[in-house]
Amino acid sequence: MKKHALEDRDFASWVFIARTRDAIFRNRVKELQKHNLSVRQASVLIVLEELDTKATPAEVSKWVFREPHSVSDFLKRMERDGLIKRIKDLKRKNMIRIEVTDKGREAVHNAKKIEPVHKIMAVLSNEEHRQLMAIMQKLWDKALEELRIENRPIFPSSQ
Repeated sequence: MKKHALEDRDFASWVFIARTRDAIFRNRVKELQKHNLSVRQASVLIVLEELDTKATPAEVSKWVFREPHSVSDFLKRMERDGLIKRIKDLKRKNMIRIEVTDKGREAVHNAKKIEPVHKIMAVLSNEEHRQLMAIMQKLWDKALEELRIENRPIFPSSQ
């Protein structure tokens, strides 16, 4: 008899994590659409705010877990949208620094409005939240190990 894929504990867990992430993500998309922002724009703007003067395309790609060339292209589009400015570093001519514009700062403010996420996460007690974070950290660390990626925190403030 053929074994059903969801009878595999690991596969079933992975599907459940992915579907849960997708459902929460769709709530986030809906919230950001009110502000004409994409999830990717919001993520990059929040990371830029955290990185402040250390914001370079390479650093951003590290924190948003995307390839440098795709982040570079995305930053160009964000610059065209008036959310950021890419500035050549005067000391290192091959270095680009990223600066958030006034329009981008307003967008960051709107991007931090995560009421739907708060409503969803509120079903967890403090202890359940702590356990979830510990479990997710273990999975994150193992996934990076399998990819042979060293020391890539989830978010700048998580270090």
